[in-house]
Amino acid sequence: MKAKEEAPDLPGVWSAYGVLLQHLRKRAGLNQQQLGDAIGYSLEQVASVEQGRRPAKAAFTVAADRVLGAGGVLQVLQDEVDRAKLPRFFRNFALIEAQVVSRFDYEPLLVPGLLQTEAYARAVFAGHCPPFSEEIIDQHTEARLSRQKLLTRVPLAELSFIVSEEALRDPVGGSEVMREQWERLLEIGSLRNVEIQVMPARRGFHPGKNGPFVVVETHEHKHLGYFESQGVGCVVTEPSEVSTFALRYGKLRSQALNVEESARLLERMVGET
Repeated sequence: MKAKEEAPDLPGVWSAYGVLLQHLRKRAGLNQQQLGDAIGYSLEQVASVEQGRRPAKAAFTVAADRVLGAGGVLQVLQDEVDRAKLPRFFRNFALIEAQVVSRFDYEPLLVPGLLQTEAYARAVFAGHCPPFSEEIIDQHTEARLSRQKLLTRVPLAELSFIVSEEALRDPVGGSEVMREQWERLLEIGSLRNVEIQVMPARRGFHPGKNGPFVVVETHEHKHLGYFESQGVGCVVTEPSEVSTFALRYGKLRSQALNVEESARLLERMVGET
């Protein structure tokens, strides 16, 4: 009873996935060890997923779905399982983000999450205060990388990012991590639905100095804003406030380097290392 009372508040979708996995496993006539052997995971890992204590990774889900003949039932839940790995304050916006037709993002301090490499994302989460456990760092990193499906999702979303030069030159994770990150930005920037612009250092005051923000348009053509700071996120729905966000983003776009100039700057930064 005491262990139950002290159990962490885990996402319900992990428990629901675990119950379904257990049902499918028993229907297939397998015990946990046999399922683990068949999909390349340990007995402890299978048990943890079934009990909702650990979220299934995409590779686990694909393998279990195949071995258990589930016909894609487990894979249908994977996006929800991944989303529940995100920090609580971000989950509501993540639901909105996954369905947008356009997304405009200004970031003065860090490379935006949708553009981060695994090493960069891991370095960001590793620096959290108070410190995250290794398990939570893994979960948040996996969830952030899973969000990047938006970059190539069909139908394509129109995506625009403005990143400050200071954020690009800040050695998060070290020089090798940053070099890989710059190369990743060049790769993503070549996608026809993505534009990446750099706000040059020493530009003076501009509307982005007030902090990062995002403007999105949903499939229902509703415009929303989002901003976060110090682990607190806020979805903005008031039309006049969202309009102000959009106005500021337009101003920032005109003040930043254009797409071609931004790519050349990134190429120079790669060449300097």
